[in-house]
Amino acid sequence: MSQYFIHQAEAVFGFDRPVSIRLKDGIIADIGDRLVAMDQDIVIDASQCVIYPGFVNTHHHLAQSILKGVPAGLNQGLGEWLASVPYQFWPHITPEHMYAAAKLGLFEQLRSGVTTCADHHYLYHAATTPELEEAVWQAAQDLGVRFVLCRGGATSQGSHKGMQGSAIQPEPLSLALTRMGTTYQQHHDDSPFSMTRLVVAPTSLVHTSPVEDLRTFAEWAKVRGLKRHSHLLEVGFDEQMAQQKFSMSAIDYAAHCDWLGEDVWFAHLVKADEDAIQRLAQTGTSIAHCPTSNCRLGSGLAPVIAMEQAGMKITLGVDGSASSESASMLQELNLAWLIHRSQHGPEATNIEQVIRWGSENGADLLGLKTGKLAQGYAADLVIYSLASPRYAGVHSRLEAPVLCGEPAKIAYSFVNGKLVVKQGDVIGVNKTRLQQEVNEACQDLLARAISS
Repeated sequence: MSQYFIHQAEAVFGFDRPVSIRLKDGIIADIGDRLVAMDQDIVIDASQCVIYPGFVNTHHHLAQSILKGVPAGLNQGLGEWLASVPYQFWPHITPEHMYAAAKLGLFEQLRSGVTTCADHHYLYHAATTPELEEAVWQAAQDLGVRFVLCRGGATSQGSHKGMQGSAIQPEPLSLALTRMGTTYQQHHDDSPFSMTRLVVAPTSLVHTSPVEDLRTFAEWAKVRGLKRHSHLLEVGFDEQMAQQKFSMSAIDYAAHCDWLGEDVWFAHLVKADEDAIQRLAQTGTSIAHCPTSNCRLGSGLAPVIAMEQAGMKITLGVDGSASSESASMLQELNLAWLIHRSQHGPEATNIEQVIRWGSENGADLLGLKTGKLAQGYAADLVIYSLASPRYAGVHSRLEAPVLCGEPAKIAYSFVNGKLVVKQGDVIGVNKTRLQQEVNEACQDLLARAISS
């Protein structure tokens, strides 16, 4: 593995002065203002640049990268959108489609500053082939992204509006556990510098699996020391169905199913009330905050300021590209910084806070030793170039990438000490070929959906 010496960045997150960084054997070997290059170092000039820890995206749906802007779903809320977009198309997604979608989604993540992606992959049903999941692992390996597969799926039709509107046959619990067992054996690495991990993640806590199955999933995960993830309280329908089906609140139902705890995080939690926030905080349960998707679908705004004040860990997720077409983690930070100020005033959020949400907090949640620019941590970092007129008037140079948002240019990005982005280009990706592959996948997918 090459040894890099990043020389004198203009600003580095976490430091009040310019420093240099040496990357060796996949970790940050040295960091400080008195370092000098060694003969074996590959020197990178980081003047006119700022360096952030790589972003950790804690909730994504890579399969949706080929479902952006589907006309039927443009102005629909979550339930109707689920039926019109992902659940209309995903039974027809082939491994080839999936690879193109995952490759595009990870490309978008890398070019927006992500180095770790946790993908909530739920394309499982009774007849799913293992090649569909393997396509996602392969794409992550090919692009060099630190990757966490949050293994979704439904074991019943339940009250999920997407499932109810389709002819999809859910996978039985026994089959789901068998398939997860294979993935666990083949891909899971629980080391702090792991490049691949498995998370147990039934698609929707209230809607897609009965309580007995959820408890079984919880126990299966605990025995193996795995994290757990799901959707909860994205819209009011979750609370409505919990009350109607189980005669209890959604947060009480989560507790009833043994789905609260330090090893659990939920995406969205937009409709969490004061009681839910206290229960989540008391149990150490965390959130993947997805502001762009919540705005796009008109779901609302997660009360993350109150959550953080109560002691919850706040992390950020891009969510699927079909409900967050920009697919940019940098946009999530920019929007998270702005949108809560609109509700709670200018002191509600600050740049340092949202950077930590998008990096250190996510890494801590996943149990990875990354997300910080510190000696001994994984060499996952992003070097943003400020050599552009749009940054010329910015006085707060360290904050410039988040302040200004997209478009941003990444001069260099590293994952596990390996160079994955250079001068805005993702290493090993031919953009023209990728665009062609994705367009062909979209055309073929549409034809299959129409003919079914």
